[in-house]
Amino acid sequence: MLHVIVGDADQLFIPDLGRSRAGEGRFRGIRLVHTHLRDEPLSQDDLTDLVRLRLDLIAAVGVGHDGRPSQFYHSHLLPHGSDTPYAQPTQTTIWDDKIDFSGFISDLEDEFSRRTIGAVETEGQTRAIAVHVSLPSDTIEPDLALMELSELASTADVALVDVIIQKRRSYDPRYVIGKGKLDDLLLRSMQQDCELVIFDQDLTPNQVRAIAEATDLKVIDRSMLILDIFARRAHTREGKLAVELAQLKYLLPRLAQRSSAFSRLAGGIGGRGPGETKLEIDRRRARDRISALTKLLKTAAKQRQNRRRRRNARHVPTVAVVGYTNAGKSTLFNAITQSEVLTEDKLFATLDVTTRRLRFPRDRELVITDTVGFIRDLPDGLVNAFKATLEEAHEADVLVHVVDIADAQMEEQIDSVRRILLETDLDQKPVILVFNKTDLLDAEIATNLCRLYGAFGVSALERKTLRPVLDALEARLWQEEKKAQWANPD
Repeated sequence: MLHVIVGDADQLFIPDLGRSRAGEGRFRGIRLVHTHLRDEPLSQDDLTDLVRLRLDLIAAVGVGHDGRPSQFYHSHLLPHGSDTPYAQPTQTTIWDDKIDFSGFISDLEDEFSRRTIGAVETEGQTRAIAVHVSLPSDTIEPDLALMELSELASTADVALVDVIIQKRRSYDPRYVIGKGKLDDLLLRSMQQDCELVIFDQDLTPNQVRAIAEATDLKVIDRSMLILDIFARRAHTREGKLAVELAQLKYLLPRLAQRSSAFSRLAGGIGGRGPGETKLEIDRRRARDRISALTKLLKTAAKQRQNRRRRRNARHVPTVAVVGYTNAGKSTLFNAITQSEVLTEDKLFATLDVTTRRLRFPRDRELVITDTVGFIRDLPDGLVNAFKATLEEAHEADVLVHVVDIADAQMEEQIDSVRRILLETDLDQKPVILVFNKTDLLDAEIATNLCRLYGAFGVSALERKTLRPVLDALEARLWQEEKKAQWANPD
């Protein structure tokens, strides 16, 4: 099929070419041959179009002074690992011997795929590129932020095969990153054979659409990635309802903005939970579903409240285990209660609230609850949706704040948890600070850190190290009980 585009002496407008056969290590199946009336070589704009549009080839036919075709300038893309994204433009004449173009492109695509597969092993995983834009006001280093994003991606069975970092004074209102980085993103997606890009920053609906249309990639942000993980890992009915509610609230402002490029959100990473059918509903039906989900969750909340009221009537003290995601809360919970709550070395392994009774000597017992892990910049929709966790924490007499002492971001994680506790009016609760995974650090370093922060050092894998924590809980809870009895002797 041939398309003829008429421009002027300076430029031509290239219409939307669609996705064509691009993807899976392949080019678009389109070669662009145009004229340069002044017989000049390929311009930077030509080479940018070659990269951004994933063209098989871009060529310019120069027109001589006599009005006849003369020189022939052409270039093509190069695979991952090359010094430049495209071949040095070649100059020949249109009368030179022709090459087997189909065979040449087929061999080049094979080379793209071979270089990509050899670069990063991603068997069974979705391949993606991570993008982080660093602003002067940021409080976290880009490397640390991307380390956490990589862990989130791994939890969602996504392999980050490349990373793009850009320092800017402010986000580009349309693309977040600059135009040059946008071109670089497109080229790297071709070289690495991936069709998913994950931004560490939250994107507006317009930004998602603009980036998707400019790059022909599926675009999600950090919040959508977290929502995807929650959709995978929620097992109870209430947890699934909460995930669906959070996803619909996230997608509602985006439904009116959807285009053919944006519709790629409707499946795979970032599209679980409500499912593809529900993601295609219109705004009115989305609001109706949000209203219905809100009512169902309120009913579940009342049921939890009634259970807590019966529990409180028996004067059983309660403890909530809180902390940053993957700090080892569930492992600690299992060790203390001898339970078998799911534990994995992944973020958000626990999403559903689990409650167990724990008996102490002298016929004392308490109720201990394992909660969902916190994370920095948790989307508001998820904070509001997972009120079950927050309600259990609000009802708790003591919070056990578990920290991964071996994590390089330990201080930032402690601050993030404390900030969330403050924002949810839980900062006045008594807190027992527990530094987990001390077995991964030098003993002297771990001891000094515990002393510095006033924390108990434990390894949740070794139950004998938990005794001081249990003693502290017993002393704190029944000391508070005695104070209450003295204040209210009746």
